[in-house]
Amino acid sequence: MSETREVVRIARTGIDGNKPVGKALTGLKGVGEMYANAVAESMEYKNQIIGNLSDEEIDEIEEAIKNPDQLDVPAWLRNRRKDRETGEDLHLIEDDLDLKKEFDIRRLKEIDSYKGWRHDIGLPVRGQKTQSSFRSGAKIGVSRARIQEEASEGGGDEE
Repeated sequence: MSETREVVRIARTGIDGNKPVGKALTGLKGVGEMYANAVAESMEYKNQIIGNLSDEEIDEIEEAIKNPDQLDVPAWLRNRRKDRETGEDLHLIEDDLDLKKEFDIRRLKEIDSYKGWRHDIGLPVRGQKTQSSFRSGAKIGVSRARIQEEASEGGGDEE
């Protein structure tokens, strides 16, 4: 075998070549530990170091991640089940995942849903409490400096 590559490129992303395949694939956005292990095990690369694999084997892994129908990966492991447009179980990674998420949020805003409204004004969407969390930017209630400034201005005008 050739020497281990330090960095392996999968889906336009550099991955640490010194890790086992299942662990290394978690470096891709949209690929979690369970999905990565399922892909590695179904392709029989479970205990192999990803930097030792050939370019053809790495291309096969990339294709398998993007098209999980080829593998024995269960549908519940995919990150886009019953897609809104196609109705299929998909698994998106990297830029495709970001783009879909952005379109989903934009759709929620356009239909004026409650979740879309919360996204629009920058508040939490999933029911978290906001009394002490999510306090940044223009959403902070009382500013001590502003109160002192108003008090000093108000005191000078009355005299």
